[in-house]
Amino acid sequence: MDMNLANKLTMLRVVMIPVFLVVLFLAPVPMNRYIAVLIFIVASLTDMLDGKIARKYNLVSNFGKFMDPLADKLLVMAALVSMVALKDLAAWVVIVILAREFTITGFRTLAMEANIVMAASWWGKVKTTVQMVMIPVVLLKLPFGFMPVVETALIWLSVFFTIFSGADYILKNKQVLLG
Repeated sequence: MDMNLANKLTMLRVVMIPVFLVVLFLAPVPMNRYIAVLIFIVASLTDMLDGKIARKYNLVSNFGKFMDPLADKLLVMAALVSMVALKDLAAWVVIVILAREFTITGFRTLAMEANIVMAASWWGKVKTTVQMVMIPVVLLKLPFGFMPVVETALIWLSVFFTIFSGADYILKNKQVLLG
């Protein structure tokens, strides 16, 4: 396995997940949510950075193709499940997002078995971006009067793009189900 810079950034994101969780659940620390959000943002930025580096310097690898989306899902799911435990997010939101991720992962597995290459969807990138913006905003609980509206809008946008991107992915690759 070639641990090039892009792959190291992906692994850094994975390593940051337990750090994010430990800091988030440190109740006695008054700034724990702010520090946890900072860790989450840095981890999220490594997602953008590792892909750019891999493409620019031709460092695309099978390890990266597998681990990068897995690291993204682990980071987002760890945050979302934690937000349910902290009573910051309704469980149904996480269930919808988890259901989409499992469905698309299964769909990709079927495609691989049929030797069908499925490109990443632009809508999937929008979904991930909206989720990675929603999570820090909701976790921060900023004390401005308009923030509950912003938080609610971001949660609903996350749910919408989760469902829409999943449906788009399946419709554009329906030959997987036929074959």
